[in-house]
Amino acid sequence: MGNKRERTDWREQRRLRAWDLKQQGWAQKDIAAALGVSEGAVSQWLKRGQAEGIEQLKAKPIPGRPAELSPAQWKQLPSLLARGAEAYGFRGEVWTGARVAEVIQREFGVSYHEVHARRLLRALGWSQQKPVERASGRDEVAIERWKGVDWAALKKRL
Repeated sequence: MGNKRERTDWREQRRLRAWDLKQQGWAQKDIAAALGVSEGAVSQWLKRGQAEGIEQLKAKPIPGRPAELSPAQWKQLPSLLARGAEAYGFRGEVWTGARVAEVIQREFGVSYHEVHARRLLRALGWSQQKPVERASGRDEVAIERWKGVDWAALKKRL
C-alpha cells in the first residue's frame, strides 16, 4: 500500500528531467526519446511548466481519505485471515467482504464498508468467496431423480 508515493516520485523526476533538458536546448523529440515517452507528453509537461511554473511539474499529494489501518495492522491482516473464517464464528471457511470488514472492526476497531474490504482482499492477493447457501431440508436423492427423469422429459418436449 505504501508504494504509490514511490511511483509518483519517479514520474515527477521524469517531468523535471524533461524540463531540465529543454532548458539545456534539447528538442522535444529528443527529450521524448531519451525519457521513453511520447512527444505529446513532453509537450504537455513543458507547456504546464511555462504557463504555471516548475512547481506544477512536481507530484501532488495522493487524493482521497488516508488509510485507517496502520502499516503494522496491514501486515497483520493476512495472518488473521489465515486463521479461517470459522475461528471468528462464521459458518463455513469462506471470506466475503462483509466478513473481512467485521474482522477488521473486531481486531482493530476500524470500520470499513464491505466493498472496500473486498478491495483490501484483492490487494493482499486473496479472492472474495461466496458461501454456498443450501436449505437444511434439501433432499439430494430427490434432486438427482428429478434431474435424471423429470428434467430429461422436459428437455425432450422443448
